[in-house]
Amino acid sequence: MKTKAAILYELNKPLVIEDVEIPELKRGQVLTKILYSGVCRAQYNEIIGLKGPDKFLPHMLGHEASAIIEDVGEGITKVKKGDYVALSWIKGDGLDGVNTQYKKGSQIINAGGVTTFSEYSVVSENRVTKISKRINPEAAAIIGCAVATGCGIIENTLKAKKNSSIAVFGVGGVGLSAIMGARRRGCNPIIAIDITEEKLKFAAQCGATHMVDATRIDVWQLLRKVVPDGVDFTIDASGNKNAMEMAFDLAKEAKGICVIAGNLSKDEKISIHPFELIKGKKLFGTWGGETNPGIDIPKYIDAFAKGELPIGDLITHRLKLEDINKAFDLLKSGDAGRIVIKMDERA
Repeated sequence: MKTKAAILYELNKPLVIEDVEIPELKRGQVLTKILYSGVCRAQYNEIIGLKGPDKFLPHMLGHEASAIIEDVGEGITKVKKGDYVALSWIKGDGLDGVNTQYKKGSQIINAGGVTTFSEYSVVSENRVTKISKRINPEAAAIIGCAVATGCGIIENTLKAKKNSSIAVFGVGGVGLSAIMGARRRGCNPIIAIDITEEKLKFAAQCGATHMVDATRIDVWQLLRKVVPDGVDFTIDASGNKNAMEMAFDLAKEAKGICVIAGNLSKDEKISIHPFELIKGKKLFGTWGGETNPGIDIPKYIDAFAKGELPIGDLITHRLKLEDINKAFDLLKSGDAGRIVIKMDERA
């Protein structure tokens, strides 16, 4: 059996759409029919080699999607054929199957525990979560990365409470999800900082109370005016060195917490003053918002069904697999919210 897939052959080159041979399922693996896939900046970072040389080329990409289980391998107990699932790079319960290798003729095409830029995908059991049909496949496609990470930062990393002040640097998919999650928790004020006017308008729709265009306004001065004692929680989702440093500096002295979710290149480092840490300010990293998919994803779907978390509003563009490179051009431009790729015309 074959599937059409987007393949990265060379760094800094467009993805190539080709048919590849689907391998037989091994222990801990399931075959999924992808309905929609999310398009994430982390995938763009892979394409441009942000973390350095890529020893797995050529390989497939994509790490969040909605899908249907088509078949299951040995040892699978979590899902069965026909189940509606969300796919995520974040590991949950279940077997951690071996990395998948597809074939194009005699050439091996590598894949990890989950890839989603294809019509069908072999995925490890621990990367799938059975979900309710109360969430449509478009919205479900972005719950495994953007929503899980952004909302997870608010729910799990920070455990933010009502009236906590929050500043989010960078309002892409993760930043917007964090804003949406902060609104759901009753945080106030919720301050969005970006360099793109369209994204800031979008942030306002998602629940931000203050929008700051860093190209026009002195961020430090404005935040000190809105929150004179400093911000309870700051989140960097920009992947920008200066923004990360500013996020730490603007967190409240002694009690503030700064969370870094953005990615820098392997050669970049941030600089902070250690005395701020000594005084009690905290700097955290986050791994997918400390998400437990089996617990958190159903919780977010329940909130979606109740209208408390309008995940679908994050989606601004819907494209087909053959337009995958256009999707990354849109992502780079900053003119998109969340982009999804429709894999199944019946979805």
